[in-house]
Amino acid sequence: MALSLVSILSVVSLACAWPHAARSASEKKAVIVQMFEWNWDSVAAECTSFLGPAGYGFVQVSPAQEHVQGPEWWTDYQPVSYILTSKRGMREQYENMIHTCHAAGVGVIADTIWNHMTAQDSGKGVAGSDFTHYDYPGIYKDQDFHHCGLEPNDTIVDFDNKVEVWTCELGGLADLATETDYVRGRLAEYTNDLISLGADGLRLDAAKHMDPDDIADILSRLTSQPYVTQEVIWGEGQPVTPDLYIGNGEVQEFRYTSALRDAFLGLDGGISSLEDLDGRGWVAGSSANAFVSNHDTERNKGSLNVYSPSNAYTLASVFSLAHPYGRVSVLSSYGNFFNTDAGAPSLGMVTIFSDNRNHTTFGFSSPGAGSCNGSLSADWWLCQHRWIPLAGMVRFRNQVGRAPVTGWVSPSSQQIAFSRGSDGFVAINNADSAWNTTFMTGLPGGSYCNVIDGSSSPEGTCTGTAFTIGPDGSMTVTVGAHQAIAMHTGALGYGTSGPKMMELGLVPVLFNVNATTTFGENIFVVGDVPGLGNLDPTNAIPLDPSNHPLWAATAYLPPNTAFQYSFIRKEPNGTVISESAPAREDMTPASGILSIVTSWR
Repeated sequence: MALSLVSILSVVSLACAWPHAARSASEKKAVIVQMFEWNWDSVAAECTSFLGPAGYGFVQVSPAQEHVQGPEWWTDYQPVSYILTSKRGMREQYENMIHTCHAAGVGVIADTIWNHMTAQDSGKGVAGSDFTHYDYPGIYKDQDFHHCGLEPNDTIVDFDNKVEVWTCELGGLADLATETDYVRGRLAEYTNDLISLGADGLRLDAAKHMDPDDIADILSRLTSQPYVTQEVIWGEGQPVTPDLYIGNGEVQEFRYTSALRDAFLGLDGGISSLEDLDGRGWVAGSSANAFVSNHDTERNKGSLNVYSPSNAYTLASVFSLAHPYGRVSVLSSYGNFFNTDAGAPSLGMVTIFSDNRNHTTFGFSSPGAGSCNGSLSADWWLCQHRWIPLAGMVRFRNQVGRAPVTGWVSPSSQQIAFSRGSDGFVAINNADSAWNTTFMTGLPGGSYCNVIDGSSSPEGTCTGTAFTIGPDGSMTVTVGAHQAIAMHTGALGYGTSGPKMMELGLVPVLFNVNATTTFGENIFVVGDVPGLGNLDPTNAIPLDPSNHPLWAATAYLPPNTAFQYSFIRKEPNGTVISESAPAREDMTPASGILSIVTSWR
């Protein structure tokens, strides 16, 4: 048996099979959080204190280059030069943020502007650079811009004209001639500078307004192949469509965003219409970057937002992270977006005062506009990424990976439940009345934490509610009006006043292993019994790195049972490496808890 376990765990390749894999983000930790307008020091601190431990894979940060002056948020999107000085901080702070996030296991996606420069006629940038609309000293001159000949200001008039969309100005922003070798080279130089500092990915702002062939050429000049997501806003009947861009990377699918808005607000068939999102003619899920809202849509009513009625925003976020369509981005923003120009509070500096927020109670007393306390006050940071349901569902998505939707049920237009293979189950009740039923979850029997209102602890308890699933995968439960429940095989446990795992005759086994890892590596435990994956590394139990280098997890095994197990390390490229042979051995007690404390070997 020991030889069998070691041979299975030696070195296994689990390489990603998605299209444009070289420009795709990690699949195991795939969720992106957009930290809109956070400054670099605050992002760095949040990577360490929350994003890494919570399982976020990537943080998308605001543009880093010098931009026009002004307090408004959109000034960040009017470049003046490629000096890495902005309202968010200096070059050194940007580089430190990247290294700090990497150390926490979080990649960094740079919001990047290739399409244009400023809309202002003249001025001085935040780093002191002078400019006029078509003259950016040392960078671009008049011949480096498109002049499409439309009156009065070369601005796009007809979005049904592909040439206009690609060569005229968007809102008066000086449109770069990205078909020219010089402009392509200059943009590649700027982007390679970001890559040299450690940037892992790019969001291409206003990608719709560049010919996809121009984007492809610039990408070919980069020193590495970063993850790419492209802003291509779909318009009914328009010739510039998102599918034109999928050869360059993932594409932000805005039809998904509006579909979730309409469904959770009770329009367009309700949430029961959301089962088959790959059958709607959108960008395929394997090429889509999906989100409930982003910084534009929360301002232009193109999406739900935190003020949407009946908990719709949180429920839609739970659905987004539970359903396999697309790579999900979670927006973390601030409350004052009804003033569509308002910039970030406290100059982008964020202080954490509380992380005890959920999907029904957002307000907490806290001093100062720079607080991250979950309040819906207009001048406070919202910090949606810390809300318990969203953070819990990030771990859910990490656990279920690319498992398919199974067992979809929908007794009404506003009630749905489904499984993700045998690793996760979610039920969402967007109706005005409670939903009491028996679900077939598809999960192994046991006691599970409801990750919508809490998490599991190394001691085998749940900080929120817990549910018992029978040996046949069934569970009888009530889901409250405008509420949700979700559980997965990586969050086993029992509540202090709820059903206990021991009622099913199983014993908590606490694994604690000291293992030093590098960015992107993760530790799992696998063994020769069902509760430890039956020797299959793809079903191994993930360990929590919150107290790195100590990794911890709880599994539930039958009592009085001998078992063999080994810790494995999964590399960022998917390779699986086992620790040294022979396999470890232990035996569960007749009752109580088995605690294993050891080190990687």
